[in-house]
Amino acid sequence: MPNINFIPHPLVGTPMGAALDLCVILAVLCWLAAVVTREYSWVDRLWSLCPPIYCLIVAFANDFGSTRVNLMTALAVLWGARLTFNFVRKGGYQKGGEDYRWATVRERYGPIGIQIMNITFIAPGQMLLIWWFTSPVHAAWEAGDTPLNGLDFLAAALFLLFLIVETVADEQMWAFQQDKRRRIADGEDVAQPFMNTGLFRYSRHPNYLCELGMWWVFYLFAVAASGEWIHWTGAGFVALTALFVGSIRLSESISAQKYPSYRDYQASVPCIIPGLRLGKP
Repeated sequence: MPNINFIPHPLVGTPMGAALDLCVILAVLCWLAAVVTREYSWVDRLWSLCPPIYCLIVAFANDFGSTRVNLMTALAVLWGARLTFNFVRKGGYQKGGEDYRWATVRERYGPIGIQIMNITFIAPGQMLLIWWFTSPVHAAWEAGDTPLNGLDFLAAALFLLFLIVETVADEQMWAFQQDKRRRIADGEDVAQPFMNTGLFRYSRHPNYLCELGMWWVFYLFAVAASGEWIHWTGAGFVALTALFVGSIRLSESISAQKYPSYRDYQASVPCIIPGLRLGKP
């Protein structure tokens, strides 16, 4: 993919620089789409697609000649396929498939505030974040033919483990929501309105745990490639963690407002990491 180069940046001339050019174009399109449709899930619809595309840009530019880049790309494609499948079956790509949390954000910030957020964070901020947590593949590209080492194999194994556990959590949540919809449609009482069984007995958000875990360990490929534990590409998973903290707080505030018993669930089950409680829920 050729570099657009309509903005100067340090990665001009590199495949991840071309991915950054694409990221900027997509951010503008997401902003425009939100302005026209008044829906703010356009980045959500690209979230699972962009990392595999960015990795494929890097792998293709290298003629698929780097084992490390190829491995990272394969993992990103598996991650994207699972997340896209889950997003499709929940209706995320359908008209009106906006994430329910955006209604709350609109209510809290008002018509002007939401537009300010759209032009700063929702479109450009999130799109840049997606590019950034994928950027460890750039370190792998820079390393060229440097052989895989033990850290690469550890990262791949952990990534796959998190992927499997998240798939299980998704299936458990999907089965619960489908049963809940059936009960409501049949006029039956729903004694338990939110998920608190299966993996959700040990973590209120096992999906978030695994999602963060995959991109935390994805960074280990950059460490393995560069030999540096502190690398600029690590800013991506740090920012992703901060985003998820805010997203969890928003989701839980909505759940606690809808379901009085959710407070008891918060008090008895850790938010993300099983067995670890940090401060108040």
